[in-house]
Amino acid sequence: MKHLDSFADYRLIVGCVYCGGVAATREHVPSKVFLDVPLPENLPIVGACRPCNNGFSLDEEYFACLVEVVIAGSADPEKILRSSVAEILRRAPALRAKLEAARSDQDGQTLFAIEEARVKNVIVKLARGHAAFELSQPCKDEPTVVLHHPIALLTDEQRDEFESAEVAPVYGEIGSRGMQRMLVAQFNFQSESGKTRTEGMMVNDWIDVQEGRYRYHATDYGDLIQIKIVISEYLACLVEWKSY
Repeated sequence: MKHLDSFADYRLIVGCVYCGGVAATREHVPSKVFLDVPLPENLPIVGACRPCNNGFSLDEEYFACLVEVVIAGSADPEKILRSSVAEILRRAPALRAKLEAARSDQDGQTLFAIEEARVKNVIVKLARGHAAFELSQPCKDEPTVVLHHPIALLTDEQRDEFESAEVAPVYGEIGSRGMQRMLVAQFNFQSESGKTRTEGMMVNDWIDVQEGRYRYHATDYGDLIQIKIVISEYLACLVEWKSY
């Protein structure tokens, strides 16, 4: 990732980005469990208190393993594509057994019963980190929307909407990394009379942290903070905070 310094008001993000406590540690966003070695350079780092930094670890391991187990259709470490996840399953037999027990076959399909609260906990945690790092927006309240769905099961219309880059309706926090990453794109418009005009617009595109492993899209609409995440090119996640 390209390194960018934030020039937003430093008073916007104070303390732990998850709870507001004393930021005694620094944490990568996304967490390294979702990435492969060698890790990308310039990974986003946010401030976190020690309880938050340590408190998500087990849920993140569960979530990262769950995604890869669902992709493989098995909790057998020998069938897992990501070596780091296979190693977690080897050294954590209880987690492996839990994921194996969650598997069932129905009408020729392999299904997994997931622990929804743990999945949501991690998705919201990741989204809070991206909102703070990219948009300089503290999002400590409960989000108004939390969704996750396999990309392959989205309709073409749903996937196009999810994957599209956004023409920025507002610029967000001045000096934030998200604003600095905006691109100027040219669009051609044709009137009913046939005349064509070209306009430049600011476009907010996806950020690839590691190809095939993790990407995200952060947008500040003024009254809405929206974070979209794709994990292992399998799971699409959406988190929103709406201000009323």
